[in-house]
Amino acid sequence: MTPPSDPPAPWGSCRFCGVAVPAGATRCGICGADGPVPAGRMPGAPRSVRRRVRLTSALRVLIVVVVVVGLTYTIVGAVLSGPPNVPDPLSTSGSHVIPVAGVWVLSGEITGGDYVVGNFSTIDPVGLSVVVSVYNESQWAVRSGGGDATPTYALPAEASARIIFSAPYTDTYYFVFANPYPAASELNVTAYVVTQYESNVGDDGLG
Repeated sequence: MTPPSDPPAPWGSCRFCGVAVPAGATRCGICGADGPVPAGRMPGAPRSVRRRVRLTSALRVLIVVVVVVGLTYTIVGAVLSGPPNVPDPLSTSGSHVIPVAGVWVLSGEITGGDYVVGNFSTIDPVGLSVVVSVYNESQWAVRSGGGDATPTYALPAEASARIIFSAPYTDTYYFVFANPYPAASELNVTAYVVTQYESNVGDDGLG
């Protein structure tokens, strides 16, 4: 039969910071102060030591409470605020200068079945036309390389028109607003464009 082992010696307290110190230690392992107070002898320690220990203990408790409150506030605030609201790049409004024989391009990913609606009108000079075409990723690469690309959606040259584009599948799409006038005309066109990304979730159509 194994004889019972002696119970561990009780720990004392640091006379400076008040943390627990192993029995028999001559120095605090946290702050390095000499002469720890043995277990059970803190009530008989000098008043300045007892006051310091009470103060440091209270400060430790306060720090823990502040950390817990701060973490709780951060977590609860994040839950209540929900996910960040990041504007979709295909929801825009503004005027854009389309250089003569050049283009202005708006691009972004569209989930299959979702759509982009909007409108445009030329404002300077008023009444000039703009050609609108939408290309998927692969056809845009063809167009950018100077090839004969096929748009997924296109509007004829008009001074103003409504845009209603429904993505047949998920891809990055490029809305190309082209100035159809030849370079010799020196006609830069400013168009005011409004677009809005719309999800088809819970919607039977365009309204």
